[in-house]
Formats: sequence, structure tokens, C-alpha cells
Amino acid sequence: MTEVRLEAGQPAPAFTLADQDGSPVSLADYTGDNVIVYFYPAAMTPGCTTEACDFRDNLNSLASSGYKVIGISKDAPAKNKEFQEQERLNFPLLSDEDLAVHNAYGAYGEKKLYGKTVTGVIRSTFVLNPDGTVRLPLYNVKATGHVASLRKKLGLD
Repeated sequence: MTEVRLEAGQPAPAFTLADQDGSPVSLADYTGDNVIVYFYPAAMTPGCTTEACDFRDNLNSLASSGYKVIGISKDAPAKNKEFQEQERLNFPLLSDEDLAVHNAYGAYGEKKLYGKTVTGVIRSTFVLNPDGTVRLPLYNVKATGHVASLRKKLGLD
């Protein structure tokens, strides 16, 4: 568990994680690109499905505005593969089973769930600049309407 909170202008923590096919994907693979990295608690749950499908449905417009999308969860690659196929997701889903990347980004820790304090994945999104710095860190985002809110914050709407 961590008390890390990334701020705009900081270098984004580097990572290499397995995607839904078990292939390694590194943040360094995206050098020179605007990247949206979002952390979701669990594949195939209602909120995470809503959020993932929202990114799926907006991927073409995000891509035409110069953004690539990566989803990260603590799920195993096989579960992410099932999620990707079931929902026809068109972006990589990375597996961070040991939570090292979640912790580096401050996306794991104490949060409120139904009025109780629990420890778990904090639904978070980070927009990264082409040079690998954090442009926009967003913690405790809502699954529903998140992409529309993000588009407004990025000046895309």
C-alpha cells in the first residue's frame, strides 16, 4: 500500500507488464505518444465494464486527437483476454498482479467503498505527455461518464 500521488510534470513511473496475450508491453514503447493509462479494479465487473466500453467506444476519436489508451488491472492475462474478447475491447489490457505499478502510480491504497474504508485498487487515470511526464493525474474517478469528463479536461470537446 502506498501514499504516492503523482502530480502534473512528474516523470511517469516506467513499467513493463504482460498484456492480455502474455506479451510484454512497456511504457517506453509509447515514447513520443500521448497516452491515457487507466487503472481499473477488476475485469468483468459492472463498473469496470462500463468504463472499458466507454474507452472502447471513444477510442477512434481519442486516437484521431493523438491519444493511445492502456488499461491496467491486477487481473491475470487470461482474465484480461476473456474481458477483451467478451467486450470487444480495442486497446491493450495489462496485468499487474503484484500491484507494483499500481503502487508506483498511487492507484492502490485506502479508499471509501459503500461508506467503509477499505484497501484496494483506486480507480485512476493518468494522461501522459509524449516525453513521459504526467500531464493529468486523476484519482478516484467515476466509471460512468469518465471518458466524457476526461475529453472535456483535455479540451477535446
